This record gives sequence, structure tokens and C-alpha cells, in this order.
Amino acid sequence: MMDTPPHPTAPSAEASAVAVPSRRMRIFLVAFFVVLAGLLFGTLWMANQAKGAAPMHISQKQADNLAGITAGTGAELVLQGESAQERNALIPLVGGTVEKVAGFSALGGDKASFRTALKCMTQAIYYEAANEPVQGKRAVAQVVLNRMRHPAYPSSVCGVVYDGATKPVCQFSFTCDGSLLRPAMARQWEESSKVAEAALTGTIEPSVGTATHYHADYVLPRWAYRLGKIEQIGRHIFYRFQGDWGKARAFTRLWSGHEAIPSLDMARLRNALDADIETELLAQVEDEYVPGLTVTQHVTDRHAAADVGGRIDTTKEWRLSIPDPVAGASSYRATLDRQGEPQTVAAPLLADGAKPAKVNP
Repeated sequence: MMDTPPHPTAPSAEASAVAVPSRRMRIFLVAFFVVLAGLLFGTLWMANQAKGAAPMHISQKQADNLAGITAGTGAELVLQGESAQERNALIPLVGGTVEKVAGFSALGGDKASFRTALKCMTQAIYYEAANEPVQGKRAVAQVVLNRMRHPAYPSSVCGVVYDGATKPVCQFSFTCDGSLLRPAMARQWEESSKVAEAALTGTIEPSVGTATHYHADYVLPRWAYRLGKIEQIGRHIFYRFQGDWGKARAFTRLWSGHEAIPSLDMARLRNALDADIETELLAQVEDEYVPGLTVTQHVTDRHAAADVGGRIDTTKEWRLSIPDPVAGASSYRATLDRQGEPQTVAAPLLADGAKPAKVNP
């Protein structure tokens, strides 16, 4: 016969007193390790974030390659005018979400640098987008700030705006084509200044994300096919670099801490402006003068290609004038009377000393 196990007995008071602290200790230890794991994970995550936010290094060769996208043959225009607008519309937008960049406000503590940067930014917005909508002005400002934070460009606002101004090719054409010598329009300048100040104190334009390039929609540069098209605002189409150089993590470089407008060759600017004015005048003359027919030739017109007569342009001041037949009646009758008079055959002119020839009857 097997032994019957003893019946369980209730724990003593001493055992219960020991068990309660043990359970509390286990709960405490579990909570402690959870908190410790959280702190460790958070520390590692912050370290990774800090590592990811570190400025990306770029070699000179890489910078030259990025700059070369829009230089040389890349800067050539494939099309202009309405045909360019049609082709631009066919270029697809880049896929995925448009990445945002953080606002910029590092200039707040330096009044002198802020004033200089404000002037450069206002100039960029005014001369590039004076007649664009407010969003279009903000987008241009965003491109300037994006370039300033990208390792392929200068690390100051004025450095970006005047990049190449003293070289044969400048990044912003108004810095080398003489536009700076043209007087600014008060209202557009004030609007541009307000947008510039907002951009330098933290306002961003999220619609263009990490855009570093743009062009007017009535031209199609060859480089448009090598960058990622983001958005069109007003007349400007905005693009970013392809690959990692166009992602938000590439826009982490710090502001240089110094703003300055470079010395410009005023004679060069004046010559450029004079040439531009001459081009504008020639274009105006061409618009006003249309050789040949002043109106569109109709298919029923029958005359030689060199004959510019025919149809009358009634938009001009000249009007066709036909003499009144009643007023000209006397002249008409006089002509008829003369036609009824006997006609005399005029003798041919003879040389001096010559005699008229005899005619046999």
C-alpha cells in the first residue's frame, strides 16, 4: 500500500511575511530593468540621430560633378516658348513624399550679419520672382537656404546668392547681367523683403522640400532631365538632386557665421545691362515691324510672293480714298472732247542736217 501524501498546510505568518517582500522585489527589479533598457535604447537612438544629423562630407570631385549637371551642355536650352511649356508639363514629378527641411534662424543673434543676409535674400527674391505669387517668392528663398545648407554650395546666404558673380558664369543671373543697376519697384521690393525676413527667422516653404534648382516654365534646359522635378509654382519649376544628395539628411551643414556682399565689376555690369537694353529694343522693333503683308494672306489671294500689296490693314490710320465721280465729271468730259479732235501724226526726230525721206505716192 502506497503512502498517502500529507495534506498541505497553510503557510505560517513568518513565511507570508517573507513572501511579500520577495514579490515586491521581483516587481521592482523588473521595472528597474525596463527603465534601464528604455534609457539605453533612447541613448543609442539619440546617438544614431546625432550621427545622422552630422554634416555630410563631400569631395571636390563630387562637388564638381554636382555643379557640372547644370554647367556646359547641361545649361543649354532644349526649347523655348510654348513648346517648352508643353514639354515641361510632360516631365513627371519625383515619386514619394517631399521631404521637409528645418527652419533656419541662426542669424537672429547677429544683427550686422542679419542685415546683410536680408539684403542678399531680398535681392534674390525680387530679381528672380518679383511678380510671382507669395508662395513662389517663398520657394525661391527656400532654394537659397537649401543651397546654403548643402555641402556643394557656399555656407552663407550672400555666398549662395552671389556664387559665381565675379566669374564668367553666375548661379543667379541677376548678379552678373546688370539687373542690379535697374531701379527696384517699391511695392515688389517691400513684398520681397517681408518674405526674406520670414525665411531668415524660421519660415519654410514645404512644397518645394529640398529643391536646389528652378527655371521658368517657358524654357527647357537640358539639366531638367537629370534632376528630380518636385513642383511648379507660378512660372517656376523646382528640382532637387537625385539620390542621397537630394535627401533631407544632406542639408545639415551649419551656417558659416559670416555674411558679405562681394565687390562687383560695375563696368562689366554696365556693359551687360547696355547689351540687354539693346536686345530689348531690337526685339521691340521686330515686334512693331512686320515685313510684307500687314494682314494674313488669304488662300484666295492671287499675286506673286514678292508683291506686298493686296489686302488693307484697317487697324492702321490710313484709309482707302476713291475720288468722287461727280466732282471729277468735268475732267472726264474734257478728256472725251480731246479724243474727238483730229489727230496729227508727230514727225520723227531727225538728226541735225538730215532730210526727211521721200515717200512715193
